[in-house]
Amino acid sequence: FGSRSLLSRAPRPSRSQQPHSRSRAYSEMAERYLITKEAAPEGAAVPEKVQLKIARNATLAEEKAKAVAAKAQATAETREALKKRAQEYEKEYADHEQKLVDLRREAKVGGNFFVEPEAKLLFVVRIKGIIK
Repeated sequence: FGSRSLLSRAPRPSRSQQPHSRSRAYSEMAERYLITKEAAPEGAAVPEKVQLKIARNATLAEEKAKAVAAKAQATAETREALKKRAQEYEKEYADHEQKLVDLRREAKVGGNFFVEPEAKLLFVVRIKGIIK
């Protein structure tokens, strides 16, 4: 608890200087909040704090519904894009396989040999700059 520990600490930024505001956190994480539904009985006197809490929970419930809908929409769009991309790759692979089959048949009909394609391999060695 010397003077070193007090001097080494950086001052905390004020709320206005902090990078994330509270409203942004609500909009980003609203779908994760558990929002209770409280309703006052009809004809009963409700304290002001409870009325404020009910109003706050109603607005949070609306934000949560919007955030959940937006997230579901984004997820659906992402899944659709991934599905489309996978179908394109499958078509590309099937076309490549069919091309190889056609080349084999053509070579057989022509009395030639078909050499299967091989994987390309590349060795890279850096010599300059190892020993300086």
